[in-house]
Amino acid sequence: MAPTSTTKPAKILTVGSAVGALRDLFSKVKGINAKHGPFDFVLCAGDFFGPPSTDNTSGDDQITQLLDGKLEVPLECYIMQGEYPLPDNVIQKFAQTGGELCKNVFLLSKSGILTTPHGLRIACLGGVYETSVFASAEAAPGFASPFFSKQTTEKLLANTMTNSASSKPQNYTSLAAIRSQSAPTQLVDILMTNAWPSSIAHFSSVPLPSPDLPAHSAPPLDEVIRNIKPRYHFAAKGGQPPVFWEREPYTWDRDSDRVSRFVSLGAFGGEVTTGKKPRWFYAFSISPASADTANAVKPPNSTKNPFTEYIFQSSTKRPIEGNGENFIFGSVQHPNKRNRMGDPSGKPPPGYKCKRCESTEHFINDCPERVKPPEGYICRICNEPGHLVRDCPTKHAVGDTGGRKPREGYVCRACGSEGHYIDDCPVANQRHPQGDRRGKRGPPKEIGPDECWFCLSNPSVAKHLIVSIGMECYVTLPKGQIIPTQSSADHVDVPGGGHVLIIPIAHYPTFTTIPPDLAPPVLEETERYKTALRAFYAKHRSAAVFFEVGRLSMKGGHAHVQAVPIPEKMKEDVKTTFLEQGRMQGIDFEEDPVAAMESCQNGRGSYFKVELPDGGTMVHLLKDHVPFSIQFGRQVLTTLLNMPERLDWKECVLSQEEDTADATAFKAAFAVFDPSS
Repeated sequence: MAPTSTTKPAKILTVGSAVGALRDLFSKVKGINAKHGPFDFVLCAGDFFGPPSTDNTSGDDQITQLLDGKLEVPLECYIMQGEYPLPDNVIQKFAQTGGELCKNVFLLSKSGILTTPHGLRIACLGGVYETSVFASAEAAPGFASPFFSKQTTEKLLANTMTNSASSKPQNYTSLAAIRSQSAPTQLVDILMTNAWPSSIAHFSSVPLPSPDLPAHSAPPLDEVIRNIKPRYHFAAKGGQPPVFWEREPYTWDRDSDRVSRFVSLGAFGGEVTTGKKPRWFYAFSISPASADTANAVKPPNSTKNPFTEYIFQSSTKRPIEGNGENFIFGSVQHPNKRNRMGDPSGKPPPGYKCKRCESTEHFINDCPERVKPPEGYICRICNEPGHLVRDCPTKHAVGDTGGRKPREGYVCRACGSEGHYIDDCPVANQRHPQGDRRGKRGPPKEIGPDECWFCLSNPSVAKHLIVSIGMECYVTLPKGQIIPTQSSADHVDVPGGGHVLIIPIAHYPTFTTIPPDLAPPVLEETERYKTALRAFYAKHRSAAVFFEVGRLSMKGGHAHVQAVPIPEKMKEDVKTTFLEQGRMQGIDFEEDPVAAMESCQNGRGSYFKVELPDGGTMVHLLKDHVPFSIQFGRQVLTTLLNMPERLDWKECVLSQEEDTADATAFKAAFAVFDPSS
């Protein structure tokens, strides 16, 4: 069901860690709902299932009963991973159903975003923080690991840019579906985490439940919160055992008056070390935020923002002490200097007024108006309003290799990572050692999604040529395809011409640079499209030739495979033509194409790959400083088809009306073969 924003606020009950006491928790929730409800749903923070056990305990029995649907669940409950790995049978059920463990119990992704039918956006980051694991993990840990990593937080921030009504994968069958699932903002209404952010206690006067809590917090959470600005943030790891702690509200900027609240809940289950169980539930009402709603009223007990103001204050200089040790003369008593702030409390002297806001409470250098940007100002670093570039909280953010953090949407063309620039990429530096730039000023500016011909987020992409959209890839006719159509054609064997591109929706430079944890569904769907195109071409007495240029040098690009139909009578001549044309241009093909492609994995090399009609493969490994024309595949096929006039695609471009007619004809004929249908 698509999310629909309503004027009626949602009434939500949030509970702390159940720690395996599932039957008792559901019983309590039923009683609270009868007395104080009705609630729309329940959010379960922290450990729902508790620590893993090696024997047959009642906790394990309750988990089995839950998964079998034998426990009464009075309300819809959204649960998460806390500090322990999830049980194997729970992970298997999640994989089978996409999140629904039983009626009314839904497991949130470890780093996911959920949009409720009320229009509320709920983000979740499960697991615990460990410095070494966070920095060294090669991929985002799953539910079988208790930890989260840098990849986990990056995945969460990426997921906040999409709308999702469930934790199941979305099947994008149209451009309208993609647009409808694209979120206009990263902001969320509710954030669920197990760990605490490291800065949350700054500027708060509420005593901490444990003085050593800040030492066990998760600093990377601060950056997540600065990006998604949750209106409510619930955590569960508030001490050992967890106790209740509610911070004063804090605001983000004066333009929107966005107010955030942080609540850490005590555990419902587990052992109680004191005489009284800490508060373990919290009820509240919330309406979806929208441009139409009035700005939130700033609570009277609100504080400065610990995630932005503390960064600014901690970067200021230390005050100079009045007395100190002099290196030359030893200990010297300096005469008391007049305090710049007027008196020891920092207040201005009587009669002083700030020239900016006329306040008598601060000097002009401490005036909040000093850092307020002009109306309509947008920070060019983070593209957010409310602060100047010099005060941007992400100004000094670092990437995953220690260099400057890339701008949003940037993809390193050497390894496919979004966490660093190519100058800081270990793969690129391994291929091009420092100092081996031959006097050049550095690598050329890379292509990003905002200027990529194939990224759907680019307003200039030729959407009228798209003929199919799957979950991971889409298929489009190219501009100036090899097969002559419309006014240029004597006849067309395949409706619409048939020359198409298979393109991953996400921006990756090549298929070999897709991260290992994300590659399988992309590659599988690419193969499904290839199989469908072979069958489609065969119906029209044609055979399929697929080729791709996986080039990491120059400006990079967007991975794609070209599919071209040729008459069946020519399919035996394809390999010979590639060998002959390659020999003329000094292009050799590897004897073992499988090994050649393996040598290019993870961005270790560039390649040209051909898949022949008989199922064979040809691979040429591109060499540094040896020119290679990206039009080589087109040149070979135009030679084979005896169409030299079709070599330059720019000379073959049609009008938009003719392109649209070709796309319409192709879609209608391909529909019965389309794997996305």
